[in-house]
Amino acid sequence: MGASLRALRALVLLAGFHLLGVVLLAALVGADFAAFTWLRGPVVYDIVIFSVVLAIPIVCGMFMLRTPKGEPPAGITVTVTDAQEPALWEAVRDVARQVGTRAPDEIVLTEAVNAAVSEDSSLLGLRPGTRRLYLGLPLMMGLDEMQLSAVLAHEMGHYANFDTRLTPLIARGRAQLIRTVAHFHERAASKQAKERERQEKHAAKRRAKGRRATMIDAPGLGATYRGMAKIYTAYGNFYLRATLATSRRQELAADLASVRVAGRDSAASALREINALDSAHDFYMASYATLGVNAGLLPRPGQVFGGLRRLLDARSDELEKLRQELSTEPASPYDSHPALAERVARIEALPDDGRGRETARPALELLADADAALAALEQAVLSPQALAFKRLDWEDLVHESMTLYVGQGAEEIREALSAEGAGPDLATLLDAIDADPALRWRIADRFPKSEQAAAATGRAAREFARPALRRAVNQLVTVELTARGAARWQLSWSDSAALRFATDGFEEQLELALDALVADRPGTEPLRKLVLA
Repeated sequence: MGASLRALRALVLLAGFHLLGVVLLAALVGADFAAFTWLRGPVVYDIVIFSVVLAIPIVCGMFMLRTPKGEPPAGITVTVTDAQEPALWEAVRDVARQVGTRAPDEIVLTEAVNAAVSEDSSLLGLRPGTRRLYLGLPLMMGLDEMQLSAVLAHEMGHYANFDTRLTPLIARGRAQLIRTVAHFHERAASKQAKERERQEKHAAKRRAKGRRATMIDAPGLGATYRGMAKIYTAYGNFYLRATLATSRRQELAADLASVRVAGRDSAASALREINALDSAHDFYMASYATLGVNAGLLPRPGQVFGGLRRLLDARSDELEKLRQELSTEPASPYDSHPALAERVARIEALPDDGRGRETARPALELLADADAALAALEQAVLSPQALAFKRLDWEDLVHESMTLYVGQGAEEIREALSAEGAGPDLATLLDAIDADPALRWRIADRFPKSEQAAAATGRAAREFARPALRRAVNQLVTVELTARGAARWQLSWSDSAALRFATDGFEEQLELALDALVADRPGTEPLRKLVLA
C-alpha cells in the first residue's frame, strides 16, 4: 500500500471518530421525527426528552475529540550538531545513504534504552518536514558500532517507507480514543458521586431528626455516559485493529533494512542486546543510580546514567541469559511492535549473508566526549531538586546510603525497647536482658508477625520470635559498628552491597554471639566483648 493510500485510510479512520457522533445524533433526530409522525400523546414527549438526554454525552464527546499537541521526548534540549559530534553524524548519514533516504535534520540524545525517529510532516503526511532522531545514551553503552548501525538502519527504514509521516495521524486517533472514553467514564463517575453526596446529606438530616435514613443508591446515574463509552470503545478497538497490522508490517520491513546495512547476525544480535539492556538498565536505575535519593545523594556528575557501563561489565553471565530470554508476546495487544522472539526468528531465518558477527568498537566511542554527553544529559533530565543533591563516589555513596537506611530500619527495635523501659542502644539492651531475660520475648512480641506467628503460644511462639529478635539486634550491631568505623558497606557491581568488617573472622564470631543472645538461656557476654569492648 503506497503512502497516499495509507494516508487516506488513516484520515478516514480518524474522521470516523467525528462521524460516529454525527451518525448517533442523526439517529436520535430520526427517532424523534418518527415519533412525531407516527405516534400521538405524552409518549412522544417522553421519547424526545429521552433523546435529548442521550444527545448530551454525544455532543460532549464530539468536543473532546480535539487533541492537544504532544510534547517531544525528554533529552538534551540543544541539538547535537556536526561540530559537537562529527563521528556520530557521519555514522547516521552513512546509514541513511545505505537505506536510501534523507538523513535526520536533528539528533537528540535521551536517557532511554531506545532509538526513535519523528518527522514534522504536513498535508496528511504527504509533505515532508523536519526529521529528528532520538538516540538513547544507555542504548549506545551496550551496543557496538555494527549493532548501532542495525538499530539506526531500522529507524531510517521508517523514513524510507514514509512511516514517520503517517504516525501523527495514527497517534492522533489513538489519543482521541483514550481521551474521549476517559471523559465519558469521568462524567459518569462524577454524576454518581454528586448523587451519592446529595443522598448522604439527606440521610444525615433524617438521622439528626431521629428518623430512619433511606438507603443510598445511585447505580443508574451516568448510564448514558457509560453507554457512549462502550460505543466509542468498540470503535476504538476497530481502529486499533485496523492500524495495528500496518504498524507491525512497518516494523518487520524496517528490520529488513537493518539486515541490509549491518548484516543478518549483527541485526539479530542488536535486538537480543536491547532486550538484555532494557532489563539491566531498569535494575541499574533502581538499585544503583537512585540508591541514595532518599538520603539526598547521587553519584558523581556523568555517573547517574554512565554507571551502567560498570554494571554491564560485571554481569556478563546474567546478560547472556537475558539475550536468550526473548518475549514471545507483544508488550500489549495493541503494541505496534511484533513480539521480539518473532522479529529475531524472522531475521535469523534469512539466508546467511556471509558477513557473520562483525567485530566493531563500542558505539559510545562515536561520541567526541561520552562523559561530557552523559553529564549534559543529567542536566537536561534531572529535576532542579535532584541536581542539588550531594554528589559522591560510588563507594562512599553506597556506604552512606546503606548506613542511613539501616539506621532508619533500627527504629523499630528502638521503639520496642523504649516501650519496654529499656534504653535505645545496644549496651542498654544487653544490660536489660541480663536483668530480665524474658524481656527479649516481650520486645519481639511488639514486632509485626505473620498470622501463624501471632497464633502461636509457648515454645512455638519463641521459635517464631527468635529469628525476628536476632535480625533486630543485628541491626543495632550494624549501627554501632558503622558509627565506630569498625564496619563499612562495600559496593559490588556483580552482587548486592555487603557489610565488610575491619578484622578477619569477625563475621563468624558475630554469628555465634547473636546465637548466644537469643538462646533459651541468654548469654550477653560474647556480644559485649565483640562489639562494645
